[in-house]
Amino acid sequence: MRVKICGLRSRAEVAAAARSGADYVGLVFFPKSPRCLSLADAKWIAEGTPDGLLRVALTVDAEDALLEALLEEVAIDMLQLHGTESPERVAEIRQRFGLPVMKAVALADQGDLDAVREYARIADQILVDARPMPGAERPGGNGVAFDWHLLQGMTWQVPWMLAGGLTPENVAEAVRLTGAGQVDVSSGVEYAPGYKDRDRIAAFVRAAKAAVPAPA
Repeated sequence: MRVKICGLRSRAEVAAAARSGADYVGLVFFPKSPRCLSLADAKWIAEGTPDGLLRVALTVDAEDALLEALLEEVAIDMLQLHGTESPERVAEIRQRFGLPVMKAVALADQGDLDAVREYARIADQILVDARPMPGAERPGGNGVAFDWHLLQGMTWQVPWMLAGGLTPENVAEAVRLTGAGQVDVSSGVEYAPGYKDRDRIAAFVRAAKAAVPAPA
């Protein structure tokens, strides 16, 4: 089981994720998010990230100029594309910037699984997230879950990560139902939007790592 703690905004939060046994830390570069970082702050945080943690930059429909500026300033290991990027755009970013790309795909019903399959042919990883509620300003980090039964028995040719409404209290059940080998959390370990609770980070990682998927 690999765990990603997303939306971290300080070295102290990153250290808490590392102590808890997380595998990825997510830094957000989307102005409408309460977790958005400036490039200067992100550079400082990334430089202090302990060895062994993968640094993931979350962007939403970012243009090349932003991605270039981001990667010039901040030490990043993976790009997470969380917008409406087309498969062609995902392939272009992957080739141009030479980093692994994780593509987020919103899931609400069975029909959305076709998009997961399409992006799984192009991206290095897939993040399966809940479709945001109508009128939501953010494509993720909304604390909304979807019907996990949709993913029962699903496999793709690349690693995938489960997101959307996960908490320390429900992550074990989510893993059991979906068979996920990776999970992502942001709002589920916060005490207020954009502010992480270190005890909840530890509880989430502990619950996720102890979870056992149901037999296929």
